[in-house]
Amino acid sequence: MKKALVLILFVVTGILFGQNNQKTGYVDSQVILAQFPPAIKAQSDLDALAAKWQKGRDSMVTVLQNSYADYEKQREMMTPDKQKEVQQQLVLKQQEIQRYEQQKFGQPNGELYKKNEELLSPIKQKVMDAIQQVAKDEKMTFIFDKSGDVLLLYAEPDYDMTYKVLDKLKRGK
Repeated sequence: MKKALVLILFVVTGILFGQNNQKTGYVDSQVILAQFPPAIKAQSDLDALAAKWQKGRDSMVTVLQNSYADYEKQREMMTPDKQKEVQQQLVLKQQEIQRYEQQKFGQPNGELYKKNEELLSPIKQKVMDAIQQVAKDEKMTFIFDKSGDVLLLYAEPDYDMTYKVLDKLKRGK
């Protein structure tokens, strides 16, 4: 909601001061991140890490399911005390899986979330720096991100700075 108000303020300001030849452009940050090699590498690394941890979680779930199946087969032959003991072990295994999921995938303290921030923050900063440089080069007053929370209902393709930003990033200037 706050971003929508900022957008409205920018539009109103642009209308009121339109005689100053203010230029507004936009980028699609999803396109930039999908085509910028360091972002592609970082996303690939994150995906591989998530797959590794998901495989570990799946292995733990398989062990739990097998243990439960064994319990169901042998339950009739167990004493009530033994049944209670095995049930507690199953509950402990379930809790262990939940702790593992939270440790690896939980937000904002999960390892995957932290690794995402570690890998993508410097890349996002480079993108922002490139956007600012393109804005200065093109004498733009405002540049919006059409893939973000700000709703961009229409934009002339002439004002799309996405590929200029990508070019600047790829050239490393």
